[in-house]
Amino acid sequence: MTEQYWIGDFFIDCSRNQITHHDQSQTLAPKTLAVLTYLAKHQGRVVSQDTLLAEVWFDAVVSTNTLQKSIAHLRKALGDDAKRQTTIRTHAKQGYSLEVPVRRHEQSSVANDLTPEPPPEAPPENMGIAGDGVGPETARTPDHQPQVAGPPTGPPLGPPTGPPLGAPTGPPLGPPTGPPLGPLSESPPGPAKARAVSIQRTALLAGIIVLALLGWWMLPKQPNPPLRVTKIQSLTATDDKEFDADYSPDGQYIIFHRYDDLACVNKVWAKNIATQKEHQLTQDWGAYRKHSLSPDGKTLVLLANAPCDAAPRTKNCYDLVYLDFEQALVSPRVPDLLLRCENTQLKNPMWVDNDHIALLQKPSDRWKLILYSVSGRQSEVLVDLQDGEVVDFDYARQAALFAVIRMDRDSRPVLDLRNLDGSLRTSRPIALPPEAPQHRPIYPTFDPGNQRLVFSTGRQLFTLSYDGRVDKIAMPHAETLMLPEFHPNGKRLLLIKGPLDTDVWLVPMDNLTPTDSDHDRSQPSFERSILGEDSGLFQPNGPLIAFWSDRTGDHQVWVSDGRHPRQLTHFPMDTYIRGFDWAADGESMLINGNSRLVRVFLDGREQPIPLASPVVRLYQWDSGRNNALFSARFDGADRLVTADLNTGRITIVSEAPVIWADRDETGALVFRDSTGRYWQPGPVEAKEIKPLAAKGKDAKVFRLKDRQLYGISREKKLWRYHLDTEVMESLGQVGGNVSHLTDLNQTHLLMSTMVSSKKEVIELHLKD
Repeated sequence: MTEQYWIGDFFIDCSRNQITHHDQSQTLAPKTLAVLTYLAKHQGRVVSQDTLLAEVWFDAVVSTNTLQKSIAHLRKALGDDAKRQTTIRTHAKQGYSLEVPVRRHEQSSVANDLTPEPPPEAPPENMGIAGDGVGPETARTPDHQPQVAGPPTGPPLGPPTGPPLGAPTGPPLGPPTGPPLGPLSESPPGPAKARAVSIQRTALLAGIIVLALLGWWMLPKQPNPPLRVTKIQSLTATDDKEFDADYSPDGQYIIFHRYDDLACVNKVWAKNIATQKEHQLTQDWGAYRKHSLSPDGKTLVLLANAPCDAAPRTKNCYDLVYLDFEQALVSPRVPDLLLRCENTQLKNPMWVDNDHIALLQKPSDRWKLILYSVSGRQSEVLVDLQDGEVVDFDYARQAALFAVIRMDRDSRPVLDLRNLDGSLRTSRPIALPPEAPQHRPIYPTFDPGNQRLVFSTGRQLFTLSYDGRVDKIAMPHAETLMLPEFHPNGKRLLLIKGPLDTDVWLVPMDNLTPTDSDHDRSQPSFERSILGEDSGLFQPNGPLIAFWSDRTGDHQVWVSDGRHPRQLTHFPMDTYIRGFDWAADGESMLINGNSRLVRVFLDGREQPIPLASPVVRLYQWDSGRNNALFSARFDGADRLVTADLNTGRITIVSEAPVIWADRDETGALVFRDSTGRYWQPGPVEAKEIKPLAAKGKDAKVFRLKDRQLYGISREKKLWRYHLDTEVMESLGQVGGNVSHLTDLNQTHLLMSTMVSSKKEVIELHLKD
């Protein structure tokens, strides 16, 4: 089958992964279009589900549910549905068939007379330029209206400003029509032909001039100046952890969250930069997240929950609340409810004007960008990707411009610039330099007065231009710098600075006590430093313990026998390690560094493991079969999978997001979903472990040994659950600030404990 063909008046372009109806294009996942193409090759015939799974997913093992989702996406894109089935028909217990005739698309020839011409269509609303890697989006779609209370009012949202940047490009709007192209005539053209040729040439010349002017207009009038730091000063200097800092719209205050010792709850504070006076804004402790102050400086919105006491299924569900900022400066306030979280997640609220708030919403497995009207108490969808994933966004109020960061279907970062109504202006792949982590999400912020954004990867800062170019800011720093936020005048920049101090505890099983009051709180740390250490694992049949550490300033894997620590890896700056596991012989480890698997031997040799998809987190490695259990990103969504590392063959275990998983030497596998519930895979579908339903509040990490689950409860007790007998046991109190269990053997436990989490707000002064 050719890469381009027609199904009725739908144009299929496999090279672009698009289906176009008139001038409206939808981008689908490559596997979904592969299903359609295979059905098109066998148009009118029934193709079994097994055949489609074998032909399309030849490189992975998936369930029929995956195929059914692809069929549903195709029907939606082709204007069909499961009831009518006019285009794709389901044959019970047999398979699917494509009912509409298929025509090949030939750009140089004329379609036959039976090819219908698509009806005329109104001009498209989105006049943005179609850039590389543009994902599908749904603009201005009404959304479900949650309950609201007491909203502030403001002027209605105005239309987007600025002229359109150009006409959309893409496939032809219909099949080619007209008489066949004959040889050039050698006789002089008649007057009518001459006039036609003259008009065509004039139109062509005018089009070229318009495009040239358009291109010139889109170019920056002058290059962005380099960002240079002239001064660094601290704005907070307490023993607490300060986080999520930004400026008020007038630049007079910084607003930030101050956490208690447990780093579970916080209060929101404001600090007058000129007088240095601090104001507590929220009256009670709460789980407050990202906030935003309205342009008029009157209303502060923020996300709120109570995760310490929350039920397992609502711990990630944050309400959108608000308070009167001017009143809160006088005395702390209790926030009022604005938008209730029901069965969907919310994050990153941001005022667009005094009546509209942009924020991310996750009703299922993907985030979408929505715009919420406070006075109208309703929301509309601005960006809704069918594949890929929206990662973050920022809004430049003066330019009425959204910057949307997304990962495309191949997990590559893309910068979309969008108008206020969600329509696309430009889309550019982000060209990350070698020193920047390649598969790590980025969270940039607009640089006022310049056509660029700024983001942090840890110890490094980068600028991101509107064309996707990334440049490093020359400012080496020994500590992690995160969450950059510009002052409204663009001459100052807020950052969060400070280390996270965690330790690995090595605790004998005999030290566990029945109650916390009997527990010895002076547990010795294994290989103590003032920075982060975590994820301790016992070496099989050996004396070593492996762990990751930040003691050199970079995330690295170390090994130690308790007396002689040794750095095993030498990954580049800002590498993030998400999981590692020992080989059965204890001579090597499989490590997930920067979303890539690499086998590292104790003598320092490295063996990269090539995989098609980035690895989100590695959970377990069966070195005997060379089979790994990990979460990976497919088409922008995370999936729990097992992989044969010899062949690269992947088997999907769960299509729903998971927070942790483990597998033991018997092959038993258990995972936890995003609500904290425990599951075991089954022959048809996963089965919930009901006796563990009450463990949803416990530490997310657990270990599976010899078909027995081990975990740490919220009461800091070690528990064990037998998969076969379904018996739950409490093994004793672990005490201290233990956060989770990382490993255990016959005699000892390895646990992670929080020592301190010191974060400060600092301010960079930038050169004019």
